[in-house]
Amino acid sequence: MTPTRFFLVRHALVEPSARAVLYGSMDVALCDLALQQEAASYRWLAHRLPQPARWFVTTLSRTRFTAAAIFAAGYPEAELEAEPDLVEQHLGDWQGIPHEALPALLTHPAHPFWPHGGEEHPPGGESFREVQARVAAVMERMATLLEGQDVVIVAHGGSIRAALAHAMGLTPDQAFVFSIKNLSLTRIEKHGPAWRVAAVNEEPWTPPAQGS
Repeated sequence: MTPTRFFLVRHALVEPSARAVLYGSMDVALCDLALQQEAASYRWLAHRLPQPARWFVTTLSRTRFTAAAIFAAGYPEAELEAEPDLVEQHLGDWQGIPHEALPALLTHPAHPFWPHGGEEHPPGGESFREVQARVAAVMERMATLLEGQDVVIVAHGGSIRAALAHAMGLTPDQAFVFSIKNLSLTRIEKHGPAWRVAAVNEEPWTPPAQGS
């Protein structure tokens, strides 16, 4: 049986003022300077991602602009299909507040590697457990509808963690252990009823020059 292969790319770095706050599912812009500095990463992705493939982005512009930059770097332009349920965690009333304001608002202990715990439910938003549930449903649906195909998804750190958690049967707090870097590639496969994690955080690597 040919597996359904998912190639998940985290969007590029967002602009500095957005990084100063909890932006969650806010539609923030990419960093222009980082777009220039990361040209090698876009070229690597353009050659690393499979052809042909179905391409999906979320409803937030940072994923669409990241896909466009990969196309500009050499990948043949493909139709981008928007999938709302792969969007980043909605932080409700916390969206837009400075990072230093968050600890006083938490009702559960913070995670060692994340500003809040996996069960924390922001007022007016969603918990990471809820993110896992909606992402799991999308992954299962895509694996069925696109069986045996290659699927490229430009998404978010949260939705990629949620996909890994679904594949591995992890709790929300365990999912936060993963550090998903901007422009990194995570590969997950569906083999019949079983999920397999092929790679996490693939990045371009340039060997040192001889003699250095």
